[in-house]
Amino acid sequence: MPRHAPALLVLEDGRTFRGAAFGAEGETFGEAVFATGMTGYQETLTDPSYHRQVVVMTAPHVGNTGLNDEDPESSRIWVAGYVVRESSRVSSSWRARRPLAEELARQGVVGICEIDTRALTRHLRERGAMRVGISSTETDPAALLDRVRSSEEMLGADLSGEVSTAEPYVVPAVGERRFTVAAVDLGIKANTPRMLAQRGIETHVLPASSTLADVLAMAPDGLFFSNGPGDPAATTGQVELLRAALSHGLPYFGICFGNQLFGRALGLDTYKLAYGHRGINQPVLDRTTGRVEVTAHNHGFAVRAPLDAATSTPYGRVSVSHVCLNDDVVEGLELRDDDGRLRAFSVQYHPEAAAGPHDAAYLFDRFGDLMAACPRVGEVGLRPSGDHDDESGDL
Repeated sequence: MPRHAPALLVLEDGRTFRGAAFGAEGETFGEAVFATGMTGYQETLTDPSYHRQVVVMTAPHVGNTGLNDEDPESSRIWVAGYVVRESSRVSSSWRARRPLAEELARQGVVGICEIDTRALTRHLRERGAMRVGISSTETDPAALLDRVRSSEEMLGADLSGEVSTAEPYVVPAVGERRFTVAAVDLGIKANTPRMLAQRGIETHVLPASSTLADVLAMAPDGLFFSNGPGDPAATTGQVELLRAALSHGLPYFGICFGNQLFGRALGLDTYKLAYGHRGINQPVLDRTTGRVEVTAHNHGFAVRAPLDAATSTPYGRVSVSHVCLNDDVVEGLELRDDDGRLRAFSVQYHPEAAAGPHDAAYLFDRFGDLMAACPRVGEVGLRPSGDHDDESGDL
């Protein structure tokens, strides 16, 4: 589609921007959010956590490195729409295989460029994330606004099943296998199993609909919940799965959506942030070590928990392990038994972030240490009777 073709963006409060069509021709709706990263747009586009969201890039010039076949975090682009100030006319990276606009069009992603993304970002920061529509076929803002206001909201949306794998698959450990992990795919990014594999962890990636029996059939040393889209308060099946796994004493590590579901499994509440955290330069304090990490974020919901007091739960005592230094949002939880032994933990941010900081990669090592300190699955009677007896020596 020609770059000069007109396009229209309308927010649900009526604020309107006119620009040029970018990507596929047509119309799209979603929740308008802004991402502050100066790089990594390919990872952003292919992150399943952005399902049903229209992403506004605060970096003014996007597409200069094109698209390659090595950096995607999943098999497709997940954003509902894409908004940039200026789309690069050429791809200058030697790794590029095709231009960004071409790939957006090929995958049917409607976008808009040549608008004031600074003004749009300031509007979202002041008014909060809201529904939005982008169209290259509608010229009447009032007509598009009616369709925006009738579109689905993010609050109350249960979306993990829409982005999860349909069938289980295995990512083998690199080198000697030290542990086996059951990873529930709520929108998992490709770099997560890779980082686990580098630490000798074989990862069995399971669909979001998996049951406790499905998890235990892997005879895992630990359970992992990935990032993903949607409202954690609308997600119940995975919360019940996690509670059952905690009751069995299975070590747990969760990221992003996995942090929110961990909180809910422990009886804590979650809430929607005004405009969320999305970017790669967020300072977070690890309260267990006193170190400050520069981290990558992508979340519109958070856990509500007391920052300076532990909360008793049926599974142990939960406390806030990480906190965002910008706004005191809870960025991590840890569960300990009465003797102070770590049983499970989670973080709200992304230690696996490609095209992001690496300060938080130690969390995968912490997961390995947690599994090493806990009895193996077979030793605490978690393996279903008669299942996988021939594999007990491989754990």
